[in-house]
Amino acid sequence: MTLTIQDARELVGDALLRIVPDADLDALPDDAPFRDELELDSLDFLSFVELLSTGSGRRIDEDDYASLRTMRDCVAFLSG
Repeated sequence: MTLTIQDARELVGDALLRIVPDADLDALPDDAPFRDELELDSLDFLSFVELLSTGSGRRIDEDDYASLRTMRDCVAFLSG
């Protein structure tokens, strides 16, 4: 299932807030790498990917992880 840009952005934001509840996503530039900016460890990132997969109904393979580095990347991946 392909999401609209707005739906993809909301899904990514919701998933990030489930992993890092106190994250200030409004202060996070669209091109900022999540793992660095939000200090996500590998388990956090896997949980994030699982939330995106479940929320979008789209299978996300390890080969896709490079497409999930920033908000811009995630929105393009989920809405493309």
